[in-house]
Amino acid sequence: MTTRTGDGSAGDVDYGAIGAGYSSYRRPDARIARFIAETLGDSRTVLNVGAGAGSYEGALRAVTAVEPSESMRAQRPTRLAPAIDAVAEDLPFADGEFDGAMTLFSVHQWLDVEAGLREMRRVTRGPVVVLTCDPDLVRDFWLYRYAPEVLDTEARRYPPIGQLTAALGGTSTIRTVPIPLDCTDGFNEAYYGRPEMLLDPAARQACSAWSFVDDRVRGHFDETLRHDLDSGAWDEEFGHLRSRPAYEGSLVIVRAVP
Repeated sequence: MTTRTGDGSAGDVDYGAIGAGYSSYRRPDARIARFIAETLGDSRTVLNVGAGAGSYEGALRAVTAVEPSESMRAQRPTRLAPAIDAVAEDLPFADGEFDGAMTLFSVHQWLDVEAGLREMRRVTRGPVVVLTCDPDLVRDFWLYRYAPEVLDTEARRYPPIGQLTAALGGTSTIRTVPIPLDCTDGFNEAYYGRPEMLLDPAARQACSAWSFVDDRVRGHFDETLRHDLDSGAWDEEFGHLRSRPAYEGSLVIVRAVP
């Protein structure tokens, strides 16, 4: 039985509490969108599970969106079809109803990842695409120097890649997704060369891992990062990232076909 909050959120985050400004900072990046569309191939009907505010749906053909959070459904642009109020673990669709399916930055918030992925596989006759982060790699990012608790949280929440592929079955491929320097989708690694952005509390709130740490952690992060930016210590060690066109970190895309 999936437990849901008053907002309807069905995972480990209550988007009724933290999701108000999500769409302002988590805007789809056209280069990542092309990567996702390429991975879905020629799928004409696509299911988007944990669809949130509809990021990355615009580049696809016919999309059916599923999103349990009322707050996130309300942020969907009017040009997109309304999302269905349902959870990954119990999808209200027939076997093989869709050509393809995707879930983007979502599986780490599900209460039962394997059940949700099995449901996606059940209703999809073609590729199932999962955009996620490899928990073995998330601590390699410079943010770990300043807020290890945040990335420890991410490493704990993101399912191992092997767990995803096992639940989906069939044949899987895993590719690293390059993150552009001016990425418009504001997850933590999107700011690899723009550290000042993470000093904005609203930008941090758009990354759900920050909701798992307390004011002490956030205060320490602000103090130490500001100090190192002012003194030049951050740039001395990490300044080369400011001009790196793309960053290959923990962001990966898993594609599974029957």
